[in-house]
Amino acid sequence: LNGSYVPAEQAVVSVDDRGFLFADGIYEVIRVYRGRPFRLEEHLRRLADGVAALRIPFRDPAGLAGIADRLLEENGLRDGDAVLYIQVTRGAAPRAHAFPPADVPPTVFVSARPFTPYPAEHYERGVRAVTVPDTRWSRCDIKSVSLLPNVLANQRAKEAGAFEALFVRDGIVIEGSHSNLFGVFGGTLVTYPACNYILAGITRACVLELAAELGIPAREGPIPFETLWEADELFLSGTTTEDRKSTRLN
Repeated sequence: LNGSYVPAEQAVVSVDDRGFLFADGIYEVIRVYRGRPFRLEEHLRRLADGVAALRIPFRDPAGLAGIADRLLEENGLRDGDAVLYIQVTRGAAPRAHAFPPADVPPTVFVSARPFTPYPAEHYERGVRAVTVPDTRWSRCDIKSVSLLPNVLANQRAKEAGAFEALFVRDGIVIEGSHSNLFGVFGGTLVTYPACNYILAGITRACVLELAAELGIPAREGPIPFETLWEADELFLSGTTTEDRKSTRLN
C-alpha cells in the first residue's frame, strides 16, 4: 500500500481518498497459475491505458510487476494458484469534484490471495444467466472501480439463482456483469466488438487468439437478444471466471 508491505489488517486508506468518495480510480485482477501471473503485461498495459484515460498521475504501471512478485513470495503463493488485485485512485484530498493539485500522490494498492476455484459442475453442466437492461455509462472500456450497475445486476442474478447477469443494450446482448459473452452460431464463434460499451477482457482476447490458431471461424459482431436461444452454445470468459459454459437462461 503506497510503497509499504503491510498485513491486510494494518492497511489503512484515508476517508478522504477519492476512490472512496467518488469511485475515482481503476483496478485490475490478474490470475496466477502455479506462481506465474497470466498475461501480466497485457493487464498492466490496460491499467496504464486506464490511468491515462482518467488522467491519474501514476507513471510506473510496469513497476507493479516487481511488487506483485514479492507479494506472491510473502504470501506463500510462489507455487500456487492465486489472484492479484491492483487498484489505483487519484489519492486523498479535500472533497471537491475537480481534480486535486498535481502534487497529490495517487493511492496504489496491490494484494495477493489464494484462488478459490468454482465448483467443477459449473464447467461440466453449465450455469444460469439472467438478462438486464444496460444502464451503465458509455466508457465501459475503462476498468473503473465505479461498478454499482454491475453490482446491482449481479445481485439480481444471485436472487434469481443464476451465476451471471447479461447486459442488453438496444436489443443486443453485449457482455456480463463481470464477464464477456461468446456465442456459437452455425459453427462460428461470435462476441460483441471491442468498443467503449464493453470491457474487452484479456481472456476474451486469448479466446479469439486460440480460435484463430485452431482454425475456428470467429468474428466480432452483435448477438441480438432474440437469437440467444438459437445458439449452439453460449459461454462466458473472464480472469477468474476463466471460460464458463452457459447453457440455461432466464
